[in-house]
Amino acid sequence: MIRTAVIGHFGGNKEFLDGQTVKTKSVTAALEKEFGENEVLKIDTYGGKNFLLKLPFFSRLALKQCENVVILPAHNSLRIVPALLQFLNRFYKRRIHYVVIGGWLAAFLKNKKSLTNTLRKLDGIYVETSTMKRSLEEMGFENVRVMPNFKELTPLSEKELVYAQTEPYKLCTFSRVMKEKGIEDAITAVKRVNEHYGRTVYTLDIFGQIDVSQIEWFQNLQKEFTGFVSYRGIVEYDKSVEVLKDYFALLFPTRFYTEGIPGTLIDAYSAGVPVITSLWLNYSDVFSENVTGWGYEFENVDALTDLLKKVAENPDEFLKMKSSALFEAQKFKSDVAIKVLIDRM
Repeated sequence: MIRTAVIGHFGGNKEFLDGQTVKTKSVTAALEKEFGENEVLKIDTYGGKNFLLKLPFFSRLALKQCENVVILPAHNSLRIVPALLQFLNRFYKRRIHYVVIGGWLAAFLKNKKSLTNTLRKLDGIYVETSTMKRSLEEMGFENVRVMPNFKELTPLSEKELVYAQTEPYKLCTFSRVMKEKGIEDAITAVKRVNEHYGRTVYTLDIFGQIDVSQIEWFQNLQKEFTGFVSYRGIVEYDKSVEVLKDYFALLFPTRFYTEGIPGTLIDAYSAGVPVITSLWLNYSDVFSENVTGWGYEFENVDALTDLLKKVAENPDEFLKMKSSALFEAQKFKSDVAIKVLIDRM
């Protein structure tokens, strides 16, 4: 019998760099490293409605052949996958584990009594933050454990850290390119600071996959780019440290209040790059003020602008956090985080 099946979005033959796909691949790689590739059955949910038609077959296959089933569903499939697996599992008695992507689950479950009851019966729900765990426990869950988001990266050594000493200081965003990730906020704040000082204090490079539903928005935004803003395209998820290490700071101006532990912050820490971030709901599980970077009030572009001015006037103070950011990366290594799940298998 195979040790575990993973049902998640692997993306078929296409390259997806969204959080769901990256986490599905990261969890699978960590399980394969622990148990061996032959002990992990991969079931790809890529294909939307076409996959859902095949879901009963794949669910039976997973339960019949595997001791454990790990699921990483997004919003829509969460309504279907756990219930179907539980129904079929009456005959197989396997362990079913739900690995949560992001920080939206508690809010999503409000007024969804049937789904809530289904999830309470799973062998384990693995959330990214302690805030999420508390929220679910307040809803009556007793099967929730914290498993931080993680990435299979090789952090820099102390001697490899790069210190930017002169202007212009290189900033970047490193996430999906969409309104909700605060890309416009980053551009606006950098533009304001450069205009305030009358020189190019900062440049801003935008990395990431453009959200398919917002291509026109970004094309229009690019028309307004000045000489200090550039779109740099997509970086393979395992090349992030190499790309980020030369940057002064990573901007994370997210407007998703229910972010979990963003992979982009793990990328930055692994490269020894402090972050400038909005303070979303779960920020305290991955970000420490004056340790891994400086934060500002959620959705407040004026506060971001003021913070960038503070950084420009105190660059040495900001750069002092490079070592502590690098140290923080150790918490999000795959072999450390995945143990929470493996211990339940």
